[in-house]
Amino acid sequence: MPLATAAVVRAPGHAFALEEIRVDAPRPDEVLVRVRAVGICHTDLSVRAGHTPFPLPAVLGHEGTGTVEAVGAAVTSVAPGDTVVMSFASCGACPECLTGHPVRCAHWPALNLFGGSRLDGSPTLRGTGRRADAALHGHFFGQSSFATLALAAERSVVPVPGDLPPQVVAPFGCGVQTGAGAVLNVLHPEPGHTLAVYGTGSVGLAAVMAARLTAATRVVAVDPDAGRRALALRLGATDAVDPGDADPLEAVRDLTGGRGADRALETSGLPRVLRQAVDGLAVGGVCGAVGAPPAGTDVRLDVPRMLDRGPRIVGVNQGGVVPRTFIPALLDLYRAGRLPVDAIVETFPFAAIGEAAAAATSGKVVKPVLTMP
Repeated sequence: MPLATAAVVRAPGHAFALEEIRVDAPRPDEVLVRVRAVGICHTDLSVRAGHTPFPLPAVLGHEGTGTVEAVGAAVTSVAPGDTVVMSFASCGACPECLTGHPVRCAHWPALNLFGGSRLDGSPTLRGTGRRADAALHGHFFGQSSFATLALAAERSVVPVPGDLPPQVVAPFGCGVQTGAGAVLNVLHPEPGHTLAVYGTGSVGLAAVMAARLTAATRVVAVDPDAGRRALALRLGATDAVDPGDADPLEAVRDLTGGRGADRALETSGLPRVLRQAVDGLAVGGVCGAVGAPPAGTDVRLDVPRMLDRGPRIVGVNQGGVVPRTFIPALLDLYRAGRLPVDAIVETFPFAAIGEAAAAATSGKVVKPVLTMP
């Protein structure tokens, strides 16, 4: 079993600790990746805080990119030396996977969020030294890429050009594809539409960038942080609203002549903000919900208003994408200067993962990306 250095979380609320671990050798359908860069996502921090019930101790990380180190005997789409992005895991055999909807995989929760192992229960990671026999959970989003080596299924790796900066490529595996996919695959703004984006973290700003590629006439960014509002305007928003200064519901109505937003995307995971996003819709509007609060969180909605105005609320997971086709398309847009993801990225060395996590938690940095030694 190859040795790697990983950032391990041993209990809820604990810091990331760099430890030596062992990574299982690839099975026939698996790929071992030498990680070059990995983004920090809200879900990683939610697990560490104990809000998302992934088993601990564990190696997290799910926006990894790197170079293929070894492949299993049945792998045909990549070879050692190829550059890949790792994305979420799916089984490939259930009805949803077979009809091109891997984000709806029947085994999605077990493969990505709650299992901590392969679907058959076998571990992908082990400790070393005195912890060699202790449980160490991995397979987070099918990869656990807060490590110098990551093991993923062939279905989870996306071949990408090797000449692009890894610190920019890494977030495409989750945050960028989620925000861009929510707009381009799920909400589908039409000519003349207004899109309101609530929360301008990495997902929200990816949505703003993607909206600029559509025929939407107005893109409204709602965020309490002045720096992020300014960045949203730079990246394609036509208007920015400070919810601490103005009622977002009234602001969106004022900007649309009282009509409301045709499309909305809620990324914060705050129930009151989702309510604002839904109430701020035009008649027949659609709201995509991306933000993920703790399990059991409820949202109160005005039922008569829903009956009168006919809004739709759509849960959005990973942008509804097929990573093998969507990520290369997004990277082509990045290369052409039409999806400037580097504007939201700040890099940290892997050893500074604690500092990077703190910067993400405080909102100081939109998308921290760890670079490997």
